[in-house]
Amino acid sequence: MTRYIFYSGKGGVGKTTMASASAVHYAMNGKKTLIVTTDPASNLADVFEQEIGHKITPIRGIKNLWAMEIEPDKATKEYKEKIIAPYREIMPEDVIASLEENLSGPCTTAMAAFDRFIDFMEGDEYDSIIFDTAPTGHTIRLLQLPVDWSKHIQEAASGSGQTCLGPVQTIQDSKDKYDRATALLKDTEKTTFIFVMRPEDLSLYETQRASRELETIGIVSGELIINGILPEEVCGIEFFKKKYEAQQNIIRQAESLINKPKQFMFLRDNEVKGLKSLESVADELFNGRKPSFQSGIEHTPFALQLLWRRPI
Repeated sequence: MTRYIFYSGKGGVGKTTMASASAVHYAMNGKKTLIVTTDPASNLADVFEQEIGHKITPIRGIKNLWAMEIEPDKATKEYKEKIIAPYREIMPEDVIASLEENLSGPCTTAMAAFDRFIDFMEGDEYDSIIFDTAPTGHTIRLLQLPVDWSKHIQEAASGSGQTCLGPVQTIQDSKDKYDRATALLKDTEKTTFIFVMRPEDLSLYETQRASRELETIGIVSGELIINGILPEEVCGIEFFKKKYEAQQNIIRQAESLINKPKQFMFLRDNEVKGLKSLESVADELFNGRKPSFQSGIEHTPFALQLLWRRPI
């Protein structure tokens, strides 16, 4: 795999589980690994069963693995201060106030998150960096930002001199940084985009749409993980048999519609939390070792509840 790996997909498909299992896999194989999430609803801390937050934090119980949850408000505050700080000593208070006001728009928040992406991608501290991104639509927009912004700066420089991020002269020097990031995102030898989907109509549709949108900005997704598949041997009753057949139909559609390497992951009968569970998922994801299922299982109400659980 490449050094930078982005996991994306519709909410609730198992992105965090797949990203976390990948991080565990690389760390266990001796790679110094960082997993970063930009999803405000991420449960990365729950998956690893420890506090993480807006700081790079070592994961307990395993060597070579660190994690960070990018908090939008803190990232935005840091980003704004980075732009404004050089002017505090030389500009009057009303100008500083105007700068702060101009840096209060939603595009500043989005760019702040992307700025953290770039900081990680331009460093050399880690062998592998895994990004557990926000749901697909937000991720696509985030990745489009440097393309739009670079063009926007050029237009603003010859016009009013203003952008949604404030006076263009305060951020012109950052243009090269974002252009380098765009080049990295398009470099398939350094960056891999992996879409995670469930075997459901809406998830398949969104995966196709997102893949096409990425390609319009020159980013080619590299792999597809179809997660949460019911194993045939536990579908002895009609309810689960129908679910199984519906899932298999979506899988066949994905095979014919999406010409990318695919991984097929079974729905698990337990919540994926903690290193032991993540190691098991990583074993299936990277080594193809499927979990064992009892054939002819007696479907008690409790067993049905377990099988119905959705992955993280």
